[in-house]
Formats: sequence, C-alpha cells, structure tokens
Amino acid sequence: MKLIDLEYTLPTELIAQQPLKERDKARMLVLHKHSGKVEHRIFFEIVEYLNSGDILIINNTKVIPARLIGKKATGGKIEILLVKEKQEGNNTIWEIMTKGNYEGKIIIDDRELLIRKNSDGKEIIFLNMDSNSVKSFIHEKGFMPLPPYIKRKPDKTDKEDYQTVYAKQNGSIAAPTAGLHFTEKLIEKIIQKGVLVREITLHVGIGTFKMIKDDLEKHKMDSEYFEIDKKVLDDIYKAKKLGNKVFSVGTTSTRALEGWASGIFTDMGSNNDKIRGMTDIFIYPGYEFKIVDALITNFHLPRSTPLALIYAFCDSHKVKKAYEEAIQKKYRFFSYGDAMLII
Repeated sequence: MKLIDLEYTLPTELIAQQPLKERDKARMLVLHKHSGKVEHRIFFEIVEYLNSGDILIINNTKVIPARLIGKKATGGKIEILLVKEKQEGNNTIWEIMTKGNYEGKIIIDDRELLIRKNSDGKEIIFLNMDSNSVKSFIHEKGFMPLPPYIKRKPDKTDKEDYQTVYAKQNGSIAAPTAGLHFTEKLIEKIIQKGVLVREITLHVGIGTFKMIKDDLEKHKMDSEYFEIDKKVLDDIYKAKKLGNKVFSVGTTSTRALEGWASGIFTDMGSNNDKIRGMTDIFIYPGYEFKIVDALITNFHLPRSTPLALIYAFCDSHKVKKAYEEAIQKKYRFFSYGDAMLII
C-alpha cells in the first residue's frame, strides 16, 4: 500500500468541534468486512450486533488534563502539552511539546517552573515537587488536551466529555475516543445480553498525533504502556474457542491486544496475574489479526496510523467507499464525531 492510499478529502465543517449531549445518540456506520455492505444506525443500537458469549474489550485509561498555560519571564503567554513523566532527584520532570524556542522560567498560578531543552526536545521541571504533588497540580490547573483539529479552547465541560464513563487509570494525553459513545446504561444493557465486558489499559501517548510522512513501512510508532489481566486473556481464548467474537473498542485496545499477541512489546514487570508492557506495534495492511474479530472505532485523519490499522482490519477499498458514503451523508468526524463498527 502506498501512502497516497491513506489520503482523502474531508470538508472542514464535518470535523466535530463539540460532543453530542447524549453520548450514545451518535450515528454509527456499520461496515461488514466480507460483503462490504454498509448500514447506517445509531450507536445505542450496537447491542443488536453483540451476542451472548461475545467479549467487549474496553480501554479504561483516563486522560490527564495535560495542557498547561503559563507566563514566561518576559510576560508572554506559553502553552505546554505534557507528554511523559520522569524523575531527577527531588524534582519531577515531564517531557513536553510547546511552540517556539523558549527556555527558562515560567509561572503557573504563582508557582515557578523551568523549561529546558534536552536531546529529545524540551522538558519542564517541577522544582522540589514529587510525582503525586505534580499530579495534583496538573489536575487542578491543567486543561484537557483536545486535538489540534478542534479549533476552540478546552473548557470545564471537556474534563467530563473528553473522558469515557469507565475511565479509571490516569495516564493518557488523548482519549480512546471510540469509547466516548458508551453510557453506563448502554454497558449495562450489553452485560444483560450475556456479553462479557472486560477492561484493559493502554495509555495513549503523543504518537497518536503523529502523521505518517514518508514510507509507510519506515514509520516508527512511539511506545505506549499497557496492562492486561491474564484472566481477561483466559476469557478471550475461551470465547474464541466456543466460536464467539472479540469486539475491541478502539484502535488503542486493539494495539494492546495485538501487541501482546504478536510479541511486539517490552516487558515492564509482568507477574502471574498481569501483563505490563510497552508496545510500539504499527498495524498496517498485511498484518494478520490474532485476537480482534470486530472493531468499534471513530473516523480517522488522513495519513494517520489509526486509519492504517483500519485498512489492515478491513479491505482498504471497502473502507474508502464507507468513508465516501459517510462524507456524503455528513457524518461527524474525528474525536468528538460519530462511530464506525466493522464486523
């Protein structure tokens, strides 16, 4: 597959800028992998596609309010996106992304912090603050890290809206957006039908924003941390042995499952109960899926790694036609947009 195959033209007015008030009332395009048949449904109707004994895998990662706004020593404003935490003595340090070349002191709510360059780019030093103190500071002073295609400032409502209803484990700088459509009542209906709902964790990192620039096969994914309980894997393989399906909610859940199943991960202290690792798996056409049978996802950006994963999961020509139909019918695209079920 060539990089140009991941291109498509999207009218800017179809990029959702706000979430729907009722999460499960989003539209849902259903694409049948084998026939290419397309249906147009509402998300809460997903219950109809799940059967007793199937497994629904959700990513329980929680988005941290990783966007900070401060003042430079010169008085100008500076915006920062926290990327990854690390420690250095009594200080807590985060790798960051920010515009411009500024280095030096900044002030956030009367607290003095320090920005400096490193071999990877830039970092911010929380002077004399341990990790827990920094996390409390971030949750109080930070804003949700909305993607750059949402052309507005984040507000207080985004702290709830840009979070799944089952988010538990702090660590992501972007939401696993396919999960935003679920409500607690909808999950309860799914469980009542006899579907096993199981949680795993993958913390979404900065790689989610990186477009594929050159040769598809040379693109490098950033490693992301994941956790999977071994009981969940037991449930998955029991279900598959009985002929039931594994429904993965989002490309994040899919990368965690397939990264483990393919052995494309670095062990980070697994034990008898839980697998912990870092995976940089890049799934694109030619990859053979080992666990996931059905995929719940959103509509993805051109030249993005999630779109390449979708092309790997279902024939790219069928996906392209489905996207063309979604555009024609004015579906809402990207993080706060509508959903897609590939079955």
